[in-house]
Amino acid sequence: MGALRTGGQGSVYKGRRMGPIISAVKILPTPIYSESADDRNYLNFLNEVEKLKKVNESPNPNVVKILSSGITESGSLPFIEMEFIEGPDLEELLKPPHQAIFTIKEVIKLADQLAGALSHCHKVGVKHGDIKSNNVKFNINSGNYVLLDFGLSVMSEEQRRSSLRHAGAIEFMAPEQNDGMMLFQTDIYSYGIVLYELLAGQVPFPLKDNGETARNSVMIAHMEAKVPDLMALRKKNLPANWPKDQQEREMQVPGWLLNMIAICLEKLPEKRYSNGMELQGAIVINSIIASRHEKGDNMIAILKTENDQLQAQLLRYNYEAKDTKRSSVIMLKPVFAGLILLLVSAITFGGYEAYKKGGSAYLPVNDSISKSRTAILKNKPGFGKTSKKFASDTNSTENTNPAINSPHSDSVKKAAALAHKPVHKKHKKKRKKIFGLF
Repeated sequence: MGALRTGGQGSVYKGRRMGPIISAVKILPTPIYSESADDRNYLNFLNEVEKLKKVNESPNPNVVKILSSGITESGSLPFIEMEFIEGPDLEELLKPPHQAIFTIKEVIKLADQLAGALSHCHKVGVKHGDIKSNNVKFNINSGNYVLLDFGLSVMSEEQRRSSLRHAGAIEFMAPEQNDGMMLFQTDIYSYGIVLYELLAGQVPFPLKDNGETARNSVMIAHMEAKVPDLMALRKKNLPANWPKDQQEREMQVPGWLLNMIAICLEKLPEKRYSNGMELQGAIVINSIIASRHEKGDNMIAILKTENDQLQAQLLRYNYEAKDTKRSSVIMLKPVFAGLILLLVSAITFGGYEAYKKGGSAYLPVNDSISKSRTAILKNKPGFGKTSKKFASDTNSTENTNPAINSPHSDSVKKAAALAHKPVHKKHKKKRKKIFGLF
């Protein structure tokens, strides 16, 4: 159905299988003259194809599916048939009308998915060898990023060295690839270049032209030059139409992501992550730590805000309590004092009235008898002449006192009885009246 892409590493064509299935067919440039065990290239091709089949034994949404492989009828060229992914590749997404850089959120998404793809391949021993912007596609149907084109992985070392030196994407190549080596760490290096490009808006060592001199200078830079400051390039390439707050926010690239890219771009393979599994593990661990740290910061901020609100409420309640207490004193103290004075006055007045009305009637029985006896004795001759005589007469017993034994003794007793009876009745009525009032 037409060519999708052509180059020194082969050509990719869009094809239709029987039915509605669309596929992408990668045809390698080096022919195989004999499909026998005597042809080293043919054996190498078969070995690598077997590895690719292992990749698809357990499907991965971020790795293109290999449908078939073989040798073309005309030209004896090896080919690999893969599923066709509908959507743009990363190289297209970095060109107008798209922005020159990716957002941090999208870079982290791609970093996670592409690391998962490498981990999936490296587990079965497959090295991709050609990771670059136009070999990673955005699947518009699933929303996933998919790793494409395993053509280089099925080439022999000699074919690979020749292909990379003359037609490979030199801007994404690891230093050891200049010698034709392809390691798991080689894919890690190219992965780091892809992330660098998405954040900075360009690769660390751009290719000025496709001449031999320019390609050699880029390869030397990969082997010897220091990687340019990614954040400086990102600031330079921030889209001018982004609002200021978005520009500031997009400059807050997580430290763990920058550190991970720096490890991927180490010159020596042994200093990088050893394979895709280790790379994916680093992303998972760093993401969890960052998430916990962010949650911790958010929790601290939330608790601080709540504490400030509680402190403000406490101050307001304290103020209202003091204000209520102050108004209560002003309003209740005079009323309370007046009630106390009224109560004391009522008690005093009631007691005085009770004493005034019933005080003279309330006499003990003995005192009433003594007064009756005293009144009788007053009529005797010589009463009151001397206090001594009065004392002896009044203190005498009933048997010796002539007043008691006199004819008037019955009247004295009756007077005492009459005096006793009303006294207690008046006293009880007064007490009931007093306590009934209060």
